[in-house]
Amino acid sequence: MIVHAALIKMNALVALCHFCELHGPRTLFCTEALHPPSPTPSQAGAPIPGDRESDREGEGLTMRANSSATQRGDMCEGCRSLPASHPGFVSVDSETGIRFLSHQHPRQPQLFSVVRQACVRSLSCEVCPGREGPIFFGDEQHGFVFSHTFFIKDSLARGFQRWYSIVMVAMDRIYLINSWPFLLRHLRLTIQSLQSTALKVFDSEQCVCPQRAVRMNSVFSPAVFPHQRSGNAARSLPSLTQHTNLWASLHSSFSWLLKACGSRLTEKLLEGAPTEDTLVLIERQTEQEEEMSCWEGAEGGGSRPQCHQSESELYRDFLFDEGKAEGYPGPKFRSLRHLRQVLGTTDFRQLAWHVLMGNQVILRGADPGLIHSAFTMLKSLLPVGCVRSVTYSAQYEEAYRCNFLGLSPDVPIPTHVSSSEFSVLVDVVSVERGSLYSAACGEDILSLYQFNISSTNSQPTDKGPTLLNKIEVALSNENLSVDVVSHCLLCLKEEWMNKVKVLFKFSKVDGRGREDTQKVLALLGATGPGEEDNVRLLKFWMTGLSKTYKSHLMTAVRGGERPLSQ
Repeated sequence: MIVHAALIKMNALVALCHFCELHGPRTLFCTEALHPPSPTPSQAGAPIPGDRESDREGEGLTMRANSSATQRGDMCEGCRSLPASHPGFVSVDSETGIRFLSHQHPRQPQLFSVVRQACVRSLSCEVCPGREGPIFFGDEQHGFVFSHTFFIKDSLARGFQRWYSIVMVAMDRIYLINSWPFLLRHLRLTIQSLQSTALKVFDSEQCVCPQRAVRMNSVFSPAVFPHQRSGNAARSLPSLTQHTNLWASLHSSFSWLLKACGSRLTEKLLEGAPTEDTLVLIERQTEQEEEMSCWEGAEGGGSRPQCHQSESELYRDFLFDEGKAEGYPGPKFRSLRHLRQVLGTTDFRQLAWHVLMGNQVILRGADPGLIHSAFTMLKSLLPVGCVRSVTYSAQYEEAYRCNFLGLSPDVPIPTHVSSSEFSVLVDVVSVERGSLYSAACGEDILSLYQFNISSTNSQPTDKGPTLLNKIEVALSNENLSVDVVSHCLLCLKEEWMNKVKVLFKFSKVDGRGREDTQKVLALLGATGPGEEDNVRLLKFWMTGLSKTYKSHLMTAVRGGERPLSQ
């Protein structure tokens, strides 16, 4: 339990391990994060973290751990990283006060056995297929380990390579599992750097003296073999890579990894179950991280760590595309109500109808910032899973790729699109006004642009989906502020997403007939005036359900259909 308490004080611990041909698995370099103690009145005269007395005490603990656990005679050059007289490396995070300490072994003696066991298991019994790659193991008592094994080229080693691993040890299993893509991406960068530098040294040594030919021409003798092994074991990692500041570089890399890995995951209190929009946004963020990880693995590029965001941050980034609209000059739409005032009630209703039905909405004009802001407002009418947008393009994109498309003014619209009832085109035309008129209007949108809406599908104004009617009631009520209208819209979308879930479960999962589906629609309040549009809206929104929800439903149905004998 003492070991558990020692590990709880830090986020994690990173270590570089090596399999020595003479001495077996050995820990070469270890970096740990030490959190500053909470200040109390009794500690007023105690040394603060980072001062000389505290550093000396840390060095003493390090040396006692080294001397008590590892005999100096049992270490060769390949097993040793820093000499006994070396004080190690220390970095201090000015924001949090956390110190990152690096030495050959952990600072606290209680952690030595934990790291030692992780080292032995990562290089002996816990091996992934092919021996190179990531693996996860551990338990509640000795901690959980993320390990990545790899080989370093050595012209004097057996098989011309030596076996190493980088392990991260923590008591929190969920913390390590959730950090798997992040750890894998950044540890691979460190490993690839070590392997590439060692390969250059290996190639240069082979050009001077090819060891394969020397070994084939040498005579094997049982008496000489132990001496050959002894000579081959005494090569350090800095000599294999010809990197004079290797340990300082690894200290920087491991310290950054501990800091970034600890700050990217935070616990948040959620009130109730996450919405469908949140689930879809999380799924998209995870897919982007996985794609970035695969791309970096193929290209060898680096990137900043991806941070998991709160629900409000994810939704804000989805609407505003990470603030890209703010980078454009000129006027912009500020809200749905503002967009409705500019377009007029009739044209806005027609445009909103196409959005809710899933038709392709095309905005064509010379001001990408204005088009971007219009899409930002229109996207708020739909669930996140139903939105596929290309904000501004120099060529037409088909409807299966995007239902929101911004085009430059000279892009022609294909005939099959302009004649289709499943699309609507909004031409944003610049209006020539006098300077006095523009100054008086303060660069208002109507003083600068004219909006021409064209579509072969003209929706009657007295009909339409029930949701659209409720949205227009909220927008036309001047007593409601913009923020209140936004919250009303969120509630309306969540209400209709619940109807979508019921319809999906009833029609797609249970496979009920048309007559039973009609009864369900009546219970959901989707019949009556505008029933055809309500059904079309529900079917379109069904495509925006999250994979998590669909998988949960299908799993529950399969589980419920098992025979009683099982």
